[in-house]
Order: sequence, then C-alpha cells, then structure tokens
Amino acid sequence: MIADPQAVRRQIGVVFQSPSLDVKLSVRENMVHQGHLHGLHGTALGARIDEMLGRVQMLSRADDLVETLSGGMRRRIDLAKGLMHQPDLVLLDEPTTGLDPGARLDLWNYIVEARDRDGLSALITTHLMDDAEKCDRLLIIDRGRVVAIGTPDSLREEVGGDVLVAQTRDPQKLAGEIRQTLGEQAEVVDGMVRIRRPRGHEFVPVLFEAFPGRIDALSVGRPTLEDVFIQHTGHALGEEGDAPDTRGPIP
Repeated sequence: MIADPQAVRRQIGVVFQSPSLDVKLSVRENMVHQGHLHGLHGTALGARIDEMLGRVQMLSRADDLVETLSGGMRRRIDLAKGLMHQPDLVLLDEPTTGLDPGARLDLWNYIVEARDRDGLSALITTHLMDDAEKCDRLLIIDRGRVVAIGTPDSLREEVGGDVLVAQTRDPQKLAGEIRQTLGEQAEVVDGMVRIRRPRGHEFVPVLFEAFPGRIDALSVGRPTLEDVFIQHTGHALGEEGDAPDTRGPIP
C-alpha cells in the first residue's frame, strides 16, 4: 500500500464538514464531475449516479440546482459523492452538524446501509455524543493525545456506579463543601455539580440532609459518554480545563 499511494487514495472516500457541492450546478452535474475525478465515464457513470442518488432518495431531484435544496438534502448528496467510487473506507468530518433530527437519522441510516451492504468502514469525527453512541468503537482525543479507546458500552462500564447531577446557585462552593464534608469527589461541569458513586440513589437523602435548601434539583442516572469524556480528560466537551497543554503526535 505504501508503495502505491494512488491505490490507497482510490479506496478512500471523504465527506467534509462543509458542503463540497457547486450550488450553481444541478445534483447530477455535481455527481458527473465527481465521477470524472475517479475515472468513471459513459454508461457506467450514469448507472452509478442513478444508483447512489437512489440510495439517498435524491434521484427525483437529480436535475434540480443544488442551491434550491435544503441542508439535509445537500448532506445526502455529499455522502453519495463520497461513495461514488465504491471506497472501502469513508472519512466523515462532523457529518451531522447543522442537520435537524430527521435528516440526522436519515444520514445514519445511509451509513449503516452502506456498511451492511458493501462492507464499508466509516471513520467519523464528531463532538456530538448522540453520534458517538452509534459507532462500533470510539477513540477519545484530548489535546492531541488518545486518552481512551473501546466500545461505547465498555467505556461506560469503566466509569462504573451512578452519576448524580445537582443544580445549585453556587456550584463551586457546594462542590467544595461536598468534598470537605462528605469526602466525595464532586466536580463542577457546565454549571452543575456532578458526583460519581455506587448506588447513587442511596446518597440522595444524604445530600439533602447535609445541605438543606442548597440543592434546587437533583438527578441520578447511569454513566453517559459525556461522563466517560469527563473522567478521561477532567473537563466537559468544549472546555479547555486547567491541565497544561500536552499536544503531541497521536500514538
């Protein structure tokens, strides 16, 4: 493979975060240009375009200008373009960003169908935990370094116990008092106090008795992928945290 980089490129498809369509051309014209880049011509190209547009339910809009399509429709065409040359691997950068729930579900259905029908592998970058939940394996990167890898279920199991989330007027103060008074590892994330511990429901009355009138709302649930991210990075997604910058090559 290393000796023949062109062969490697032919096996890879790419769907960028920003649409890569020419809005002044029709859907079919965009697909024709993509096919030409991969050496497709004539009858074979026309058949492949019809097949891919049919898969993403856009064949009826093939002659429409891209500028007349919704964001979700344009995303479908982007995916069809990325799979035009039947790659073994497709790279998708934030594929569902900006899509409404229906369009997001449709896009995932197309990806899963391609995986099951064609044996396609998809490498997806995302900051949306709903998207991460749908992946077979996850790799969490923080400040340029891999901090966790595994299936969604196995990563949640690593966190263990329950997660209590408390809403309060002064989360930093309450978190400090919980650590000092009750000896629990309380963290402030997104303005809420989070506590991880086994049998979390048994700790609810303890909190209310220890801090009467201080907690406005309290929930108890199983660990989520956000809890996994916080455990491995020390901060919520999108926060920089206080740890020093340790950027370096990904192992």
